[in-house]
Amino acid sequence: MQPLPPPHPTTAQGRQRRVGVEIEFAGIMPDTAARLVAECFGGDIVRQSPHRMSVEGTPWGKFTIELDSKYVHPDATVMQANGMTPGKAPSAGREWRVEFHQRSREWLGEMVAGLVPTEIVSPPIPWSELGEFDRLFDALRRYGAEGTDASVFYGFGLHLNPEVPDTGTASVLAHLQAYTILAAWLRDQIRVDLTREILPHTNPFPKAYALKILAPDYAPARAQLISDYLRDNPTRNRELDMCPLFAHLAPESAHPLLHESLVKPRPTFHYRLPNAQLNAPGWGSVTEWNRWVTVERLAADAHSLHTQRQAYCAHHTQSTVGHWLDKLKRWVEG
Repeated sequence: MQPLPPPHPTTAQGRQRRVGVEIEFAGIMPDTAARLVAECFGGDIVRQSPHRMSVEGTPWGKFTIELDSKYVHPDATVMQANGMTPGKAPSAGREWRVEFHQRSREWLGEMVAGLVPTEIVSPPIPWSELGEFDRLFDALRRYGAEGTDASVFYGFGLHLNPEVPDTGTASVLAHLQAYTILAAWLRDQIRVDLTREILPHTNPFPKAYALKILAPDYAPARAQLISDYLRDNPTRNRELDMCPLFAHLAPESAHPLLHESLVKPRPTFHYRLPNAQLNAPGWGSVTEWNRWVTVERLAADAHSLHTQRQAYCAHHTQSTVGHWLDKLKRWVEG
């Protein structure tokens, strides 16, 4: 499967747009996952702690591989309080504290392995090279990595971080509107896992917010767009998390959500909806990128976007979700 070209394949600066990929899974610990990354793409494995590795020097840059819980890694605050900084030994008399802290975090990681997923975070990859990146998914499958549907306890996901084609407010808003319109279709195509539906990480936008941004007269300036979003979505737990983009666009904002440690300012959308379907042969980042491109196509088509905004607002209160989904399917397929 080849990645579909988006309507705007390059940035406003003329460089091919890139996509970051994050994948969660069980069945393989970080050291093995790091070795598979290096076998697929080259680079050198750097062991940062027992459950956190990186692979540096790949053609695209640095990969990070870790157990996805802060509690199984050494806490930087604790380490610094005991005089432990990069390239420096612990303060005299405090070696035992550092050793105990590191060992306890390592033991905890070994105890929760299988419940806490291993996560691979890629560097930004040109969208046209996602097919090459998917060789990693084949390697993970061969070595027994387990995806979302391997257990009722696995709420694992794949996240895409597509670089925005334009940081202008009109473009950002058009993509947010297009996503809101197509969210039901995406959920139907992906068949979002029940466990992931129950967990809060991929919550949909509130209906009141959807109606606000799809209203015919909604044309905010950047500050208002960001303010409206944060007021109605004071959380990272959205299927399309706009916090990293808004933190990048408004570094002066005082809103605490945009300054959380887990919010990394960057000019990307943070698309969190897809399952980690590693048990499905042929599935990979290209599958989910091609679905995402449908959002970008609607955002780039001003006439269709206007028509679908009107249809959404007109029908969402008087029609069932199934009726709206039928309309979306006809538009996407027709």
